[in-house]
Amino acid sequence: MTHTARRMFELLEPICLVTFFADECNEELAALGHPTYWDGYFASRAAPLGRVPAEVVDAAFYSFAEGEVARHIPSAWETIPPEASLAARERGSAASLRRIVGPELAGSPGLARAADLTTKAAQGAPVAGRVMYAGMRALPVPDDPVARLWHSATVLREHRADGHIAALVGAGIGGTESHVLSALDMGIDPPESFGRIHHLPKERLAEVMAGLRGRGLVDAEGRFTEAGRATKQRIEDLTDELATAPYDALTPEELDELVAELEPITARLVAAGSQ
Repeated sequence: MTHTARRMFELLEPICLVTFFADECNEELAALGHPTYWDGYFASRAAPLGRVPAEVVDAAFYSFAEGEVARHIPSAWETIPPEASLAARERGSAASLRRIVGPELAGSPGLARAADLTTKAAQGAPVAGRVMYAGMRALPVPDDPVARLWHSATVLREHRADGHIAALVGAGIGGTESHVLSALDMGIDPPESFGRIHHLPKERLAEVMAGLRGRGLVDAEGRFTEAGRATKQRIEDLTDELATAPYDALTPEELDELVAELEPITARLVAAGSQ
């Protein structure tokens, strides 16, 4: 089942990425009045949690540097209700997905079937200990197949993310440290140049790198040690293990069918870079 969880991540992630890479979602959020990409991001992704303080969003998202969430939450909700941002995210993401895959595939029985099976999986796992998954799963499931596919893929993405955070916490890896390990895994040199962290103060990045060196996870040149690479692999393996539960809701035949229906959709998205 860990193989299944990894394969489903590979197939579903490009669907979810239209929210962040394509234009339509950002345009919908900007039309509401969100002045920056990050205002719209935090306002819409955190909306399933309700009007919680920045500290709660920071804990649920885990990977943002100190103070980043507080620059957007709760101010992003002061004039624009969370529900409006959530609806804009869904509209924009579904519009991107429909445009990229094209009208024939968007209106096909195969996509509708993929949406149904993805929804069955997304609604089928326990919510205990999974805050973002529980919040997303509690939302209404869209009727439109394209919107339903995006929605349920995103529910599963939050389920996986909750498990990934648990794996990071268990390994004693902080949010910024996790980005360094991801950058090294992707071959980014130096890892401090990774887009998720390059904007942080140099002093903070130096502190993070020093901490990883002190634990023997990176060497003097800022590259993986054997222990560092093994730690990253353990986190990924545990993330896959913790992501298996939703797919227990599907029969082996349904899993095979879902993979077959998703493959042409994902191929189209990957070719377009989900944008």
